[in-house]
Amino acid sequence: MARYILLCGAGAAIASMGATAALARMEGKPALQPINSSSHWLWGEAVGKNTRLDAAHTGIGAATNLGAGLFWGTVLGFILDSKHPTLKQTVGYGIGVGAVAGALDYGIMPKRLTPGWELALSRRSVVLTFGAMTAGLVMGGLTARALEDSRGSE
Repeated sequence: MARYILLCGAGAAIASMGATAALARMEGKPALQPINSSSHWLWGEAVGKNTRLDAAHTGIGAATNLGAGLFWGTVLGFILDSKHPTLKQTVGYGIGVGAVAGALDYGIMPKRLTPGWELALSRRSVVLTFGAMTAGLVMGGLTARALEDSRGSE
């Protein structure tokens, strides 16, 4: 189970942080701005304008994204580890978890507990970031499944 959790979580975190950075650049903003904005739960909404690299904002924002990725990786990891999923099931469950993450983060959670990406990115980029996070979850699940298969054939 740890393999699924770690690989799904790392996939989600890396994909979402990479997407926020790339999408920020595409919007003409510094790559660190949306990563820093994830520390808004601690520093408030003004951090969404912070573009500098520093431990207080970038470090906390990156750690927050990593923690969130591992949380959603744990959810998907428990689902996938309870059965030996097919490729189609892995993708389907990953999409389901990604959809739940988006609905909870921006539909139910108090504003202070959202990812904070909306403070630095357009709505379109926030949606695309959730798509990237979902892809990272799925890729992590597929990687864990492939490792499981390769160990079984040794």
